Amino acid sequence: MGQDYKNSILEFQDELNAEFKNQDESPLSAKDRKEFTGLPFYPVDEHFWVIAKFEKLPPRSLFQMKTTANSIKDYDVYGLLTFSLEEKEYCLNVYQSHVFRTQEKYKDYLFLPFTDLTNVTETYGGGRYMDLKIPSGDTMELDFNKVYNPFCAYSDGYACPILPRENDLQLAVRAGVMYSPKK
Repeated sequence: MGQDYKNSILEFQDELNAEFKNQDESPLSAKDRKEFTGLPFYPVDEHFWVIAKFEKLPPRSLFQMKTTANSIKDYDVYGLLTFSLEEKEYCLNVYQSHVFRTQEKYKDYLFLPFTDLTNVTETYGGGRYMDLKIPSGDTMELDFNKVYNPFCAYSDGYACPILPRENDLQLAVRAGVMYSPKK
């Protein structure tokens, strides 16, 4: 594994930990932020960095994703990502938020939620997320070392999307943020 690659993942981890310590960005309570020493991460594994074939889908009707707060968030299924891991091919839907696409900062933002065989035992039971940008071509870099748990894993005050079944990977993705519920 290249040191530059490992350093880029460690930088991502440092940024995520800084967000959790920042009172304006953190999902943690003031008490939990004081006790916070860092998120648990799997060891960096370049095996979980893949290039996916990206297929942009034609504009579709509204896709409404239920949330943990019994509300609905509006998305479009923006495209399909096809990739191989552990000698098997997988396909995941990638989504674009109707709210985010109207904001200049997030106009290129795509949302990749997924579940895998680590959920409940090693990672958050509701799945994990990866942030992506709209690609200029027909491939997209997927780095599972940069996946994280939704804020609702850490606090009841968030409405996190309930992941669609089609984004369930029958594979243990031991990369990115792990999860240990509070005792």
